[in-house]
Formats: sequence, structure tokens, C-alpha cells
Amino acid sequence: MSGDDGKDARERTLRVQAMFGRIVPRYDRLNRLMSLGMDAGWRRQAAAAAAPSGQRVLDIGAGTGDLGSGLVEQGAAVVVGADLTPSMLRAAARRYPSSARQWCVADALRLPFADESFEVVANAFLLRNLADLPQGLAEMARVLRPGGRLVCLDMTPAPPTPFGAAFRVYFNHVMPRVAGLLSGDRAAYGYLPASLEGFPDAETLAGMLRAAGLADVSYRKLAGGTVALHRGQKPG
Repeated sequence: MSGDDGKDARERTLRVQAMFGRIVPRYDRLNRLMSLGMDAGWRRQAAAAAAPSGQRVLDIGAGTGDLGSGLVEQGAAVVVGADLTPSMLRAAARRYPSSARQWCVADALRLPFADESFEVVANAFLLRNLADLPQGLAEMARVLRPGGRLVCLDMTPAPPTPFGAAFRVYFNHVMPRVAGLLSGDRAAYGYLPASLEGFPDAETLAGMLRAAGLADVSYRKLAGGTVALHRGQKPG
């Protein structure tokens, strides 16, 4: 990465951190609204795919803690919730007080954990926000133990179908206006459709996981092909 690229990445990271910090009080309610109530189910599927029973898990981009809650329900021994935005983690700690939960302010591009620290790394709706996606995936692979699993849940470009066309109208035009009006922060919710521009499709993202050193990479699409759940394993 060149010096200019590094500066751009840092600036984008700070913008994303500030944006999410502004919307913490309304974040969960608007997630439910924007996904028509389906996002909780997607996170449950991601937690089940992680198969974390008895294991130490990193929930990177933990937000207000919903994915981590599902991981605990699936039997994780410890879930370390890491996020760039301290106010998100404070909200998560209030919502999910548990001896199985730990919290850490962390940048996904420079994780403050030793190599091979976790048996599972999971994230939900994080990848589109990373200023350097390959670097973020490399960091997740680095902190995985051999044989460990990475699970990623995120949006994926809508398919070229009538449903996909309708979704693009909703996601690009209707949702930002409604969420911006209800939240009082139009800039934050205007960012969401922009975050999908240039984001790799599910097959390309699978290739990026393989390039990060993961094996047995697979994915399945949810929500009519607009959300993708990826899973890969670190060889060992």
C-alpha cells in the first residue's frame, strides 16, 4: 500500500467510525426496519454456520452485539466483541451483560491480537465498511488458529432479476430517505447504498477468502440473492 493509499484508508476508517458513532441510539431499530425484520434471522444463520460450541470466538465489527449473542447461544465459550466505535461497544455491553462476553475497541485492519488467537472469527455487515478489504481478510485469517473457521455475512450485489431490480430501487432510493428521515441523519444512511458500489459479488469475495489463505470456502445467498453468507477454514 502506498503512502497515499494508507492515508486514504485511515481517513475513510475515521469517517466510518464517526458515522456509526452518531447513529448508535437508533441503530438496532433501523436495522430491523430496513431489513423488514429479517436481519436477526440472517445473524442466527451466521452464528450457526460458525459452529462455535466450546470455542473462543472473535466477533469483529461487533456493533451492538447481536451476532455475538447468537454465537453465545450456539455454545461459544467466550466471544470477544471488537469494534472500531466505542459507543457501539458500550451499547452492546449494556444489552448483553454476560461472563461469556468480552469487549475490545479494535480496527479490523490492525487487529490487536496475537497470531492464531481464535478458533472462530465471525462478522456481520462489516466487510463493505473496510477501507482495505484484502487487508481486513488477511488480518482475520492471521488471528485464526489452524483448522479455525471464518464466517462473513454481508450484502452482495442484487441479481439481474425483477426482484433484484426492485431491491435496487428500495436499497438505493427508498431506504436511505426513510431511514435518514427517521434517524435525523441523512448522511449516514445515504452512505449505505454507496458502500455497496464496487463491493465484490459473492463468487469474487469467495476468491478473496481463498487468496487470504482459507480453504473449503463456500457461500450461500439469502434474501433473494441480496445477502451472502460465506464460510472458510484455515488449513492446519
